[in-house]
Amino acid sequence: MKLNRFGSVVALAAASSLTLAACGGDSEGEESSETKTSESGDESSPAESESGDESSPAESESGSGGDDAAAGSYPAYTKTEGLSGDLKGVGSSAQEAAVKAWISGYSEKQSGVTVNYSPDGSGAGVEQFIGGATPWAGSDVALDDEEMEKAKDACGDAGAVNLPAYISPIAIPFNVEGVDELKLKPETIAKIFNGDIEKWNDEAIAADNEGVELPDTEITVVSRSDESGTTANFQDYLIAAAGDAWPHEGGKEWPADGEGAKGTSGVVSLVQQTDGAIGYADASAIGELKSVQVGVGEEFVAYSPEAAAKVVDGSEPKEGRPEGDLALDLNREAEGAYPIVLVAYEIACKEYEDEATANMVKDFLSYVVSEEAQQKAADEAGSAPISASTASRIAETVKGIKAKG
Repeated sequence: MKLNRFGSVVALAAASSLTLAACGGDSEGEESSETKTSESGDESSPAESESGDESSPAESESGSGGDDAAAGSYPAYTKTEGLSGDLKGVGSSAQEAAVKAWISGYSEKQSGVTVNYSPDGSGAGVEQFIGGATPWAGSDVALDDEEMEKAKDACGDAGAVNLPAYISPIAIPFNVEGVDELKLKPETIAKIFNGDIEKWNDEAIAADNEGVELPDTEITVVSRSDESGTTANFQDYLIAAAGDAWPHEGGKEWPADGEGAKGTSGVVSLVQQTDGAIGYADASAIGELKSVQVGVGEEFVAYSPEAAAKVVDGSEPKEGRPEGDLALDLNREAEGAYPIVLVAYEIACKEYEDEATANMVKDFLSYVVSEEAQQKAADEAGSAPISASTASRIAETVKGIKAKG
């Protein structure tokens, strides 16, 4: 079985470190860095504002709620004694800052386990997970039905689970000289990104930005050149909100023209460098770039972690999924919600061939959904903490992770 490769990955990780594609606003999208437990996680997130005070977990210690979290309480993280080894993860570059925060906190609790995360993108994470090359993946889109079936080659008949442990708004950063505030309706956003609106002083943009002096500057659309869950989530929004103005079917690949950039950091960097540019990226990574206020009904809403979290709280699990799987049908019209969100899933097997790997995956993910870990990611990455009820549902699934047999 391909699961045997997980044991090999753990053994090999002790002999070599993982090289990571840097993201989170670095000037060179192709630079590499390493995310692992020895890092302090002190790097500050570009999204230091709006860290989510209203929806953030209380500042009490993780674990105050007990193993079976009561309503309103986060599940406890209880350290598994005797663990040692290396745990590899691959996937979403958007959640890299949050994963760094989780790893930093986890290393203080579980010093015997070194966690390495390669932010190579959701597509790479899913591919490597399904292929048995990594025991845990991060993806901005849950595995679809076909991928869930393929995952059985790596996980065995018990299959995989999708756990929505990371939430962040998808911002629409722009760089237009002289323009500090920009409001756009969904249809206008779609037409800009599809290339139907080509200049910043177009009448459709001007109509919603009265009093703003818009230049006669060509619009440069910056999109992801690699397969990306961020792209998929952004397209899902355009399909739902913009109607015929977005004529594409959606998916992880960008379907329209524009300038492509690899990874979250590549998009942010290119927008920063290009006057007239507009892109889409995890809000925690856009740094000092200005971001579009998105039309929702008669209002224009700026992104915030609180508003993003309301989308998940108002959503229901997908129908027809295996027990314990928490893939969501997102409700982008929930009251008070910012409609463009990225929900990253931690993807794991229900059963592993190797007991050491099963125990490390289970222990790490148990920490990820603790109150402490979610608050740490909010503080350091600007993400929106999952609610206590969502964390408790994830914790119940994680409890069932085990070695086969």
